[in-house]
Amino acid sequence: MLKEEWLIELEEYLSLHLQDSIDYYCLEAPMDICKEEIVTSELDDFIEINRKPPFNQVLFQYIDEKGVGDSVIYKKAGLDRRHFSKIRSNPAYQPKKATLISLALALELNSDDTEDLLSAAGYSLSDSDKFDLIIQFCLEKEIYDLQSVNEILHHYGIKPLNV
Repeated sequence: MLKEEWLIELEEYLSLHLQDSIDYYCLEAPMDICKEEIVTSELDDFIEINRKPPFNQVLFQYIDEKGVGDSVIYKKAGLDRRHFSKIRSNPAYQPKKATLISLALALELNSDDTEDLLSAAGYSLSDSDKFDLIIQFCLEKEIYDLQSVNEILHHYGIKPLNV
């Protein structure tokens, strides 16, 4: 059961962020039922408005923008054909963060685009993790070669990407 406090805070949050007016058809219904219908309706609207595309859609959009074949990207990222095929054909498949970073490097994405790709899969680059800071540094310095990035990671005693 949802806490009443959460419902109130969620309603306030949604009213600030949604332009749509609340349906008033339930004003005559008992308050608990009305509140539940409003929250469900507003929550559905919130999800529809704020949901971003899944990571594989974001990934293949970047690949299409680069105008290169899939094989060029997955080979450059150090992935085999079967693994890449799994990413392409299974929307529910969730690759590891390191795999997505390898793909971002292969695509030569900048920091913002890399964050978008990672975010679409539920990941991010943290300013408190050495691995993530090294990746951020490489992106800022446009060091996209997987072997070079792996050498840097190895120098700091961190597991390399996709080898």
